[in-house]
Amino acid sequence: MKALLLENPHTDVDPYLVSAGLSVTRYPGALQGEDLIEALQGVTVLGVRSKTQVSADVIRRCPDLRCIGAFCIGTNQIDLAAASNRGIAVFNAPFSNTRSVVELAIAEIIALLRRLSERNRAMHAGRWEKTASGSHEVRGRTLGIVGYGNIGSQLSVLAEALGMHVVFYDKVEKLALGNARRAKSLDELLAVSDIVTLHVDGVSSNRSLFGAEEFAKMKPGAIFLNLSRGFVVDPTALRENIVEGRIAGAGVDVFPNEPNTNDEEFISELRGLPNVILTPHIGGSTVEAQHSIGQFVGTKIARYIMDGTTDLSVNLPRLILEPSQDTRYRLTYVHRNTPGVLALLNQALAEHGVNICGQILGTVAEIGYVITDIASEIPESVIEGITQLPDCIRLRIIDRQGITLDARAGRAF
Repeated sequence: MKALLLENPHTDVDPYLVSAGLSVTRYPGALQGEDLIEALQGVTVLGVRSKTQVSADVIRRCPDLRCIGAFCIGTNQIDLAAASNRGIAVFNAPFSNTRSVVELAIAEIIALLRRLSERNRAMHAGRWEKTASGSHEVRGRTLGIVGYGNIGSQLSVLAEALGMHVVFYDKVEKLALGNARRAKSLDELLAVSDIVTLHVDGVSSNRSLFGAEEFAKMKPGAIFLNLSRGFVVDPTALRENIVEGRIAGAGVDVFPNEPNTNDEEFISELRGLPNVILTPHIGGSTVEAQHSIGQFVGTKIARYIMDGTTDLSVNLPRLILEPSQDTRYRLTYVHRNTPGVLALLNQALAEHGVNICGQILGTVAEIGYVITDIASEIPESVIEGITQLPDCIRLRIIDRQGITLDARAGRAF
């Protein structure tokens, strides 16, 4: 079995994949379209970060693919519905780089309020601009956090420790930490915040979340940060507000169009603006975060390949079944979520005298997943019969040594 890792995830992931019987190939940048499809022929596991777009067409044309690991928080670069409908498990790292992103946000808030980027530029140009004009402490300032998930909530705690007042807005009901206050609307948050920072996820409904109308509602002289997704902010509107002086400074780590490799030129209308910190999507790019991400995602992939465990899968039902001493084979069965599937599966096994010693079923929306432990031999006719069931998406048979027969929609390969 082969694993292809793109975009340089931490090398700590490699031993986990090797332990699951995978040979690992790496490519430093992202691959797209036909290049990605060609590279994925014969590949069992794909590892990506944020740049590689794993579309429905890519998934359809790569029949050997069983698992995708996103070595980042977001999974909007992967067509999850297409992956589910092909029985491909997807894993990400929802918590592993939280601290790194939060620390970058804190660093940029302090740097922008103290106008450090402008002072630094002047010093390198030989100008000694010692002045307190436009420089402020963070203490006593109001931080408005849009998106109060893992990152937003931890940022809330650290900001309060620095003496800031915190107000947050989230479409979903969230527990306020510390003295943070929930805003009833985004407009309320914008009206009271000295700093507005975005930490929303990559769902399509957040596209163009922040534009000219939202910038107009911010306090004059406020600071703006986007460390979430490039497509949630209109960069032209941000530039106009900075040039006009309505926004005193900005920190941007994500962009609508980002280079696929370090060799490509970064193009943005935000380049060259004073008191604007631009970083190349490095919110989670610390040694500590990348080590944690590699360990977390690598462990999830290895467990799935070796025993079908889908704990914290993004798209498949999350199942864990510890094998008994009697287990000789494990069947992992991805199917369409229709009534009676489990009965048909067990009937097919019973008709051939196959002894079940453990079983667990879970469903998510239109997809179901069953793990079944078998204490006897499995005739080939059983495998063929199960894959011919009308709701079958993918069947794997794993023996005690981790050797796998992979079958999908009526044919083994």
